[in-house]
Amino acid sequence: MIKKIFTGLTLLLAATQVQARGIDLRLANEVAAVQYLTTSSTFGYGGADVGIGFMFNDANDSMFSADAMVSGNGAGNNRALKMGVGAKVIGAYIKALDDTMGAVAIGAQVRYLIPSSAPIAIMAEGFIAPKIVSFSGADQYSEFRVAVELEVTPSARAYVGYRSVGIDITNGVGSDYKLDDSAHVGVRISF
Repeated sequence: MIKKIFTGLTLLLAATQVQARGIDLRLANEVAAVQYLTTSSTFGYGGADVGIGFMFNDANDSMFSADAMVSGNGAGNNRALKMGVGAKVIGAYIKALDDTMGAVAIGAQVRYLIPSSAPIAIMAEGFIAPKIVSFSGADQYSEFRVAVELEVTPSARAYVGYRSVGIDITNGVGSDYKLDDSAHVGVRISF
């Protein structure tokens, strides 16, 4: 099932008008994540930010993801405030259970650029998938992240943040299995 979803998503991305955009690398003490970022002009007026990512931890768990986020200026055309909504498809392998799980989640993002001479922003995002769209042993998927970003150059941002990624598991191993629950540092490079 997960293989079919990722094959379909790959074909969808190949069929849309996409442009290379960048890479996001996030590191924590026990977790590493990398995401390839691009844009698609086929979504609405401004297009969508599209990402394909991979995450792993030192418990030998891994997660593939593909997401699309449509965003724009905040209320009153406020250029400092960006808000977005989107969706994410995930497929995870939990080593302790020797099992794969997946979900289709919806999410939102808020990013506020602090008006100052240094380009600093505060960002928060979250995704959630209830039981109806979680499968292969998962009852629910949730992901929440907050970060403070600093624009180092026009094409590179460094950030520090916190991320929580959890899957509710149906087989009684625990109500919420955490793939990530830690502070991290990262860099997002555009090209």
